Amino acid sequence: MAQAGGISIHGVDIAKGIAAAGLGVEVFALTPERRSIAKGELGANGVFEHPIISGEGIAAGPHEVVFALGDWLRANGYGEKEAAFLDMVPFRFVITRVEEHYHLPFKFTPWGIQLFRGV
Repeated sequence: MAQAGGISIHGVDIAKGIAAAGLGVEVFALTPERRSIAKGELGANGVFEHPIISGEGIAAGPHEVVFALGDWLRANGYGEKEAAFLDMVPFRFVITRVEEHYHLPFKFTPWGIQLFRGV
């Protein structure tokens, strides 16, 4: 079996131009049933430091990351109007080549997100 390439996550508030330190993140594998494989907060540099980065617990198949964006916005000076629009933000993706690394940059404002597979 090939060593898994892992999943990394990097969050940035592009409205304020800051790393999303403290943003809550949970990663789920969706097959054969939905189960949490990683949970925590982004570090001071906006990066999720967890063993999934090096491939621990990663298998081929569908996955989902859920970002607790509303809580983060409230904790970082945004008003309720801004924090209420995007509360829990899910992102589903499929790992087809387990040996490859999947980097997920998460860029956001209170009104929109950009999430993609980076390098």
